[in-house]
Amino acid sequence: MTVAEPAELSPEQQDRRRRLIDAAFELGAEGGYDAVQMRDVSITANVALATIYRYFASKDDLLAAAMTEWTGRLRGRVAQSPPRGATAADQIVDVLHRACRAMERQPKLSEALVRALSSADEGVRASGADVRSHIASMGDGILADLDPQVRADILAVLGHVWYSTLVSWANGRRDFSTVMTELERAARLLITPYEREAKRARQERGARKDAKA
Repeated sequence: MTVAEPAELSPEQQDRRRRLIDAAFELGAEGGYDAVQMRDVSITANVALATIYRYFASKDDLLAAAMTEWTGRLRGRVAQSPPRGATAADQIVDVLHRACRAMERQPKLSEALVRALSSADEGVRASGADVRSHIASMGDGILADLDPQVRADILAVLGHVWYSTLVSWANGRRDFSTVMTELERAARLLITPYEREAKRARQERGARKDAKA
């Protein structure tokens, strides 16, 4: 069965798809990855089991879509409450810490979402791209002073570090404090040199403007 793209769905179908994602959130929060069974999702969402597969090819596809929803909500919260910090590196670290703290509060759900996102399932790829896009969009404004390609490269690398550390956490090889430490180290290492260069360039432009005045 071909899975329908979200943009192709009617409002009623969009609502049904949202109920399935909410059910995955609920079951994952209660019992983790193994608790998210399609039959239980069907019951919780009040959607026929056969109908689920019109929206999601597999359990991992469903959970990866839930991860996309989760990062989208995080992006909305960041937009409402701007990142704190005196420098771009500080602000990126604040955003990453917010994400980690939110996941730490619901460890069973977070583990389920990360496990699904690391699946080789074909349906997971699009969700993975959406998750990376959400994360990158939270950093675009913070790094606005940097060259667009440099900004894109930094956010791509941070996305990879974030993903790899979360996979290690989900597999029991790290705790969340280590995840946050690794993310902060990567953010400062990547951003600070470019931020200093951008600041120096602004100062030089200002000095030239003053000299011409």
